[in-house]
Amino acid sequence: MTHFQTLEEAKQVCPTTARRMAEEGALMVDVRERFEVEQLAFDVPAIVNIPLFELEQRWADLPMDRDVVLVCYSGERSLKATYYLQYHGYTRVCNMEGGLVKWLRKGFPVIGQRYDAPAEGSCCCGGSTEVAEATGCCGSESSSCAPESACCASVTERAGCHG
Repeated sequence: MTHFQTLEEAKQVCPTTARRMAEEGALMVDVRERFEVEQLAFDVPAIVNIPLFELEQRWADLPMDRDVVLVCYSGERSLKATYYLQYHGYTRVCNMEGGLVKWLRKGFPVIGQRYDAPAEGSCCCGGSTEVAEATGCCGSESSSCAPESACCASVTERAGCHG
């Protein structure tokens, strides 16, 4: 017998609210890969890195009695993580919409080499995110990947392109 659990729609917060929550004691959980965090990290008082692929083994390490804000590059992986934690009974959990891209556009503090966040719907090295997702590379199909940029590294890793 299959059991289905209905989850409430995930709470989403903007980077401004996420930053305020972090300053007021919320724990931020960055679900990006370690190499992404090493390149560029959110500069907030309390943050941990639990890559999405590790969340299944480590979710119980997160506090249930404290606000938890999940973050990633674009807000997509962290939204999945938000629902995962809700499934496991977390009620004080939310996703930061727009992820690091929107955080950078707001000019909020980061640790590492800051870069200009791509415009919505575009990739950091000039191509569209749709092309990047479809081809695994930014720009046109004939362009080379630039995995040193966070956007391209994330896209190329998912697509299996290694430059």
